Amino acid sequence: MKNFRIYDCALLARTSGLPTALNLRELRERLASCSSNVIYHHFCETPMVASFDNPDYRNDVAVWIKLHLGDRVLAERIGIIDPYSFFDMEELRVLTLDLIDERLSELPFVPSAPPGSEFYFMESTTVVFDTGRAIEHPRDLASSILTMTGSSIYFHFLEARRRHPENIDDFSAWLLDSPEEFKMEVNALHSIDFTFFTLSELRNELAKLLSHAGGIP
Repeated sequence: MKNFRIYDCALLARTSGLPTALNLRELRERLASCSSNVIYHHFCETPMVASFDNPDYRNDVAVWIKLHLGDRVLAERIGIIDPYSFFDMEELRVLTLDLIDERLSELPFVPSAPPGSEFYFMESTTVVFDTGRAIEHPRDLASSILTMTGSSIYFHFLEARRRHPENIDDFSAWLLDSPEEFKMEVNALHSIDFTFFTLSELRNELAKLLSHAGGIP
């Protein structure tokens, strides 16, 4: 069985070139025409962006709608979307636009943000690098996860779902490739609802569940 190579990553964020949005209709128009990289950045890469207000929702669109448009109803509808359940960002775009259209049909006005609180459409490039570290045996996975950076957790547990055709994380893929039986550990990984975890919280949860599944006290 091959060792598990530990990788890390960093985001190089940049503006997309789209005009900012100040109201819900402008947001809808920009989301309809932006590149899939913009959708991916604002829905999937948000755990990599430091946040100090611990928002209720983990994608930028829902957070902005709640904080700056004051529309908690739409924020909750968009905030519960699991972006990693969509292999194609176009499907995620269509769902988001449908939810916005539905909300616009319910409202007698178009919600607007105060000047200075516009939504900026960003995209990023992910730079991946080898840390030089490796895990030799699956039994060491839980303890090794505790030593990983948050960006390593993001790369191996979240971003990996976009790389694997089976929509699974790197840890699960490695365990499934083992000649030994690690079904309980894989089930533990699949049981995690990571939507509202910060990366540091997710790291601890991963290690805890893997330890319990492997019978480690």
